[in-house]
Amino acid sequence: MQFKFTAVVGATLTLLAGAALAQDMVVKIGHVGPLSGAQAHYGKDNENGARMAIDDLNAKGVMIGGRKVKLELAAEDDGADPKQGPAAAQKLCDAKVNGVVGHLNSGTTIPASTVYNQCGIPHITPSATNPKLTQQGYKTTFRMLANDNALGAGLALHAAKNLGLKRVAVIDDRSAYGQGVAEVFKKTAMANGITIVDEQFTNDKATDFMAILTAIKSKNPDGVFYGGMDPQAGPMLRQMEQLGMGSVKFFGGDGICTEKLIELSGGAKTLGGVTCAEGGASLEKMPGGTAWRARYEAKYPKQFQVYSPYTYDAVHVLVDAMQRAGSADPKVYAAKLFESNYQGVTTKIGFEADGELKNPAMTLYNYVGGKKVALN
Repeated sequence: MQFKFTAVVGATLTLLAGAALAQDMVVKIGHVGPLSGAQAHYGKDNENGARMAIDDLNAKGVMIGGRKVKLELAAEDDGADPKQGPAAAQKLCDAKVNGVVGHLNSGTTIPASTVYNQCGIPHITPSATNPKLTQQGYKTTFRMLANDNALGAGLALHAAKNLGLKRVAVIDDRSAYGQGVAEVFKKTAMANGITIVDEQFTNDKATDFMAILTAIKSKNPDGVFYGGMDPQAGPMLRQMEQLGMGSVKFFGGDGICTEKLIELSGGAKTLGGVTCAEGGASLEKMPGGTAWRARYEAKYPKQFQVYSPYTYDAVHVLVDAMQRAGSADPKVYAAKLFESNYQGVTTKIGFEADGELKNPAMTLYNYVGGKKVALN
């Protein structure tokens, strides 16, 4: 009788062990962006891209180190606030996520990157473009698109060489992103014969720019560059029209280069004078852009802004590195990110030794007939 009982217990334990092994290993991917405040439309778009990637990967089935994996998204809100950025990063570190996609803004990503470096978790930003991010020497920091050196310079060269502008005013919102891209634009513009007639400053909460624009108007510029985001660029365009500055060209980096700018500018004719830049190919020229956008619109109607294809690819790149390493442990797979050669929706993705994207593209856009249109 004792033998039969022991045999039954043994068989039960074996079955339980088998069931435990059969359970999916949970891998958590963190995402951080502004889900509240004036920039929430960017954050939601980015989170949608990451969530879509996780849904696609789970539907396909993912194996890491011989085990079936269930991916989960751990989403945090940093409100586009440099103080909240590190706090959100610390929450993800404490939750022991396996990797992070984010943050949106350079002002949140740069301080958060120190937190990720300290806890040893790789993070890939889909949108933070300040060059200082990758100059810190962290082996946990990666970027999915061109930085401000490319964007600011590209816009300045377009203003000088293609549009023949001579007198440009510069405004920035004092954020890490806004200051960085404005400084590169200014430096390149001056080197190419453009006179900077005025420099003004605002902040990323402002909506009234009449005093700034009135001062700029008195300097008779033929162009205005704004380093900042679309919640400010939209009202700025409306107020430029009110001040009779309809013929003045308006430039900005990827922070203003959104579908939302059309709405935020409120039908102002000055929208037709906008040229903005993104650090990647247009959706039409991305390897899988058009088909991906159609799937995105079906899942998240009218929520697309700019960066969701990059968050989508960033999730895949993290998982790809885990698969090649045979482990979801950040300490094991992090080095594999530097060996990435992943064909994504946005481009073929590989990283330089400092975490910058290899061979990044840059695209200029205008707004024609109320639609965002690629120039190149």
